[in-house]
Amino acid sequence: MIRVVLPAHLRTLARVSGEVVVEVAGPVTQRSILDALERQYPVLCGAIRDHVTLRRRPFVRFFACSQDLSHEPPEAPLPAAVAEGREPFLIVGAIAGGAR
Repeated sequence: MIRVVLPAHLRTLARVSGEVVVEVAGPVTQRSILDALERQYPVLCGAIRDHVTLRRRPFVRFFACSQDLSHEPPEAPLPAAVAEGREPFLIVGAIAGGAR
């Protein structure tokens, strides 16, 4: 079982609180986690990645084991700690803007 932490707006959309758990068959990758997450919470389809291209949305970032994995290939294996459920896979809503 894979632990996933969603940002507040996606937890509200999916009507969950706190961490969610998804089951991933096969290699644990960003893609396999997102596939499982969207199967379990269909309302999240299109919110994290594009419906057609399945590419990460611009203001969404992925982290695991204190590493930013946002620009890693979606099929790259995730750290063993995530695959074993010891560490969560974090989906973070990035904030844009700057000082005036």
